Amino acid sequence: MAERPQDTFFEESNEMLAAMENALLALEQAPGDADLINSLFRSVHTIKGTAGVFGFDGVVSFTHVVESALDKVRAGELELTSELNTLLLSCRDHIAVLVRHAVEDSVVSDAAAARDRELLAELRQFASVSTQGAVAAVAPEVKPAAKTGGVVPSVGVNNKNWHISLRFSPEVLRHGMDPLSFLRYLTRMGELAKVIFVNLCNCSLQEMDAETCYTGLEISFCSDADREKIERVFDFVREDCRLVVLPPRAKIEEYLALIEKMDNEQDRIGEMLVRCGALTQRELEEALSLQGSARESAEGEAPRLGEVIVDRKMVAKEVVDKALHRQQENQGKTVISHSIRVDAAKLDKLVNLVGEMVIAGASTKLIAHTLGNSRLMESMSVMSRLVEEIRDSALRLRMIPIGDMFNRFQRVVRDVSKELGKNIRLEVNGGDTELDKTVIEKISDPLMHLVRNAMDHGLEAHAERSASGKEEVGTVQLNAYHDAGSIVIEVADDGRGLDEERILTKARQQGLVAEGVTLQQQDIFRLIFEPGFSTATAVTNLSGRGVGMDVVRKNIEALRGSVDIESEFGQGTIIRIRLPLTLAIIDGFLVTIGESSYVIPLDMIHECVEMESLVNTGSGKRKHVNLRGEVLPLLYLRDFFAIDDQRVERENIVVVQFGSTKAGLVVDNLIGEFQTVIKPMGRIFRDLKGVSGSTILGSGEVAIILDVPGLIQEVAEHNVAVSAGMNERNAMTVWH
Repeated sequence: MAERPQDTFFEESNEMLAAMENALLALEQAPGDADLINSLFRSVHTIKGTAGVFGFDGVVSFTHVVESALDKVRAGELELTSELNTLLLSCRDHIAVLVRHAVEDSVVSDAAAARDRELLAELRQFASVSTQGAVAAVAPEVKPAAKTGGVVPSVGVNNKNWHISLRFSPEVLRHGMDPLSFLRYLTRMGELAKVIFVNLCNCSLQEMDAETCYTGLEISFCSDADREKIERVFDFVREDCRLVVLPPRAKIEEYLALIEKMDNEQDRIGEMLVRCGALTQRELEEALSLQGSARESAEGEAPRLGEVIVDRKMVAKEVVDKALHRQQENQGKTVISHSIRVDAAKLDKLVNLVGEMVIAGASTKLIAHTLGNSRLMESMSVMSRLVEEIRDSALRLRMIPIGDMFNRFQRVVRDVSKELGKNIRLEVNGGDTELDKTVIEKISDPLMHLVRNAMDHGLEAHAERSASGKEEVGTVQLNAYHDAGSIVIEVADDGRGLDEERILTKARQQGLVAEGVTLQQQDIFRLIFEPGFSTATAVTNLSGRGVGMDVVRKNIEALRGSVDIESEFGQGTIIRIRLPLTLAIIDGFLVTIGESSYVIPLDMIHECVEMESLVNTGSGKRKHVNLRGEVLPLLYLRDFFAIDDQRVERENIVVVQFGSTKAGLVVDNLIGEFQTVIKPMGRIFRDLKGVSGSTILGSGEVAIILDVPGLIQEVAEHNVAVSAGMNERNAMTVWH
């Protein structure tokens, strides 16, 4: 089905809403940051404008009120307090609901409609308070400005007339200029609707000098002339006056419409304002000069050109804002032109087709070797290389930075910390680490549960942290990095840590561990992933029911991953998740045991050695070998998979590594590297130990993909059991 324009609006709105949330969260740490506030305003403005194109009136009306409040924040009329920030986050969530209903063309529920009215009432309450405060602050400044010779402030003209504000220098009469002559000249171009003479003298009548000009003019001028023509009237006196020409409301609307039509991404904001007639070339040069002077006096720090133009009352603020927004949109088009949106289903289909091409290529390569045709083999070698490059390129299309997912947790941490009454900080490291999009989608919920658990169970309350001498602010960390061909995601906290004794006692009460059985620390920690297990003394909205941690482990293992725990009581906990980079195609290493073929992920292989080079074959089956001074435990895959074929004389050891643990997998033959297209196992085979999937060989046979982490764990558990048995026998010998 072709993608509807509304679907594109939905995706773009979600991006804008994510940017809005990120800006609001960042503003809590950096209140008053102008760039963040502008980013916040642009996000809401973009959603409102695009919704208007589609006629989504509900979205437009709500976002208009939000935009108005943010405009007051930008203007400094409204302070972005913690309460307003929380309200805007709620508005962001409600906009998401409105957008979804609009795109789906569904009726907004009564609850959503009530929420709409509630949020609008709160927004208007904030805006009305701000407006009253702003009037009280600005009103007293008008008269002093006129007395000191400054231009009377104005935000625009709300009628059909131009407004011309003139402040002559005291020397203008001595230079032969008559202020009244300019009024007479203006009457040739239009009608002087109103003229107000402003007395700029701060002295008595007796102290006035006849050759000194103390006059300022405020003129309401009705004319069809454009801004540049009106400004040209005062060319001869520009050096001896301060001039502000404000257009009528109709002209401002005309400027806004002209700016909206501009699509040249190379235009700077000053050039855009000149092109639409809102600013003259002379005024632009004057503004640039003022900006340059400010930069020199501030040693590199200077106001932006738009700020200079607005401060000097050259152009209405809304026109400058429109030009700035249009400039950013045009610049964004240049970036967008280098990228396109691709439906995820199409991308998955492409990767599947590439996988089938890999299988077909392996089959053709096998035929070429069988025929022994050198030219065909050479051609297939080139083809294999190209297929491998296509495979890598296709997989990279699905790789996205994990930081996009991490950033979503900022809002979770903020809301949960307020709910729990704890002061919690989230730190993110390794956000640029890339992972397959499918893996990220499936790991999001388990990570959410772990982060909530860390905040609820891991981090102590303020009083407890103070008593322990810890910093008042608790820290939750999300870390991501590549290690040994896998991606590692860590959820760490500096809280109370795991209590081994308490976990073991609870496990024995629930019948998970028999009395008298001794467990290693890691085995005790893994008990928290058992179904129904919980040490919480109270059930909260977040956790405590013993539901979730077992699901977390199952979801991670379903992705061919593993989860480990590292904890120190009183200091904190690290939950470490290891995941494959992709679920589609991997580089594998093909081995055989009897007539069966197996694939080992290549990035987990450390080296391959012959068994005969390490041990004397006549000394029987070994459980360990000495690998250059390192004790290497062995796992015989023939025995593990119960293969009855006759054992070969010269066995090989594939040394695999997962994390910091190594083991040797004993196999018959080493075939070599193999591009492996991962095929999921049927439901009946999902619980097989040591198996993570299957693949199809060039010959059409099915090969098993080995679950290396699971196999290494089998070796470790076997060694622990053997060690425990030996200790028990030794203890009995001593007793007797």
